[in-house]
Amino acid sequence: MAQAKTAKKKINKFSLKEMKRQTFLMIVSFFMVVYGIIFYYWPLTGWLMAFENFKPKKGLLGSKFVGLDKFKFLFEDDVFIKVIRNTFAMGLINLVSTTIMAVLFAIILNEVRRAWIKKPIQTISYLPHFLSWIVVTGILHDSLSASGIVNDLLLKFGFVNQAINFFAFPKYFWGIVAFAQCWKETGWNAIIYLAAITAIDPNLYEAASIDGADRLHKIRYITLPGIKPTFMILLLMNVGNVLNAGFEVQYLLGNGLVQSVSQTIDIYVLKWGISQNDYSLGTAAGLFKSAVSILLIVIANEISKRYGEERLF
Repeated sequence: MAQAKTAKKKINKFSLKEMKRQTFLMIVSFFMVVYGIIFYYWPLTGWLMAFENFKPKKGLLGSKFVGLDKFKFLFEDDVFIKVIRNTFAMGLINLVSTTIMAVLFAIILNEVRRAWIKKPIQTISYLPHFLSWIVVTGILHDSLSASGIVNDLLLKFGFVNQAINFFAFPKYFWGIVAFAQCWKETGWNAIIYLAAITAIDPNLYEAASIDGADRLHKIRYITLPGIKPTFMILLLMNVGNVLNAGFEVQYLLGNGLVQSVSQTIDIYVLKWGISQNDYSLGTAAGLFKSAVSILLIVIANEISKRYGEERLF
């Protein structure tokens, strides 16, 4: 018992001494915790609106509690069911297309041996990431319009007999959104894969060359397995963003002709929460989106854990 008390006193003295030594870090950490509580956790009290018939004049505590009535209304609304379909479909398409394009671009760029070619290509590739969606959608509108460059090329090479109004047909909309996402984000997303590739031991490539492996074999048996842990972690993180299919691009490119496939949950929240002043319904839709996102991450993480792959927790 005496030894245990002595050891406990030593630990306490060490902790106090360490805390005094790290005073500055403790102060900074305190302010960061306060910042997180104020700006990340305190706003979550607004979720109460999803269970109330919220009236701004009465506030959260004064509004009438209605339970799950708002959620019941959501799932009885055919428009919201289509919105879920659109959001999930575009989110999944964006996830698959941007991930594949980022990996392919990183591998191809890594195979470029001349630095004076490689560096300018990499710089140009991630510049679109810094463009706003207003600019990107403006470029898309000009390129895909009846008099745009895409229709000019299709007519010139005889693929079509007359110009196509791409924004008048729902069947083109999801493809246009996926293309926009890939063009804007591929270069930026490829940066982390390039970093993972550079971390691979060069001796593995030298040994493969001695064994007679060509570039394709090196990519298949060294590069791809080398970036697999990074790929899995990013994939698990992005699975939770499937329902974050976007707001700006769909809102700016959408119109009455493609409304059935262009509306996402975020647009639905804007329509009901702001335009129609039904804050409770908008909050319920947003809460549903957050809950599904968390569930998707947990499921994906468990699947990855079961198969012995990298996981988040």
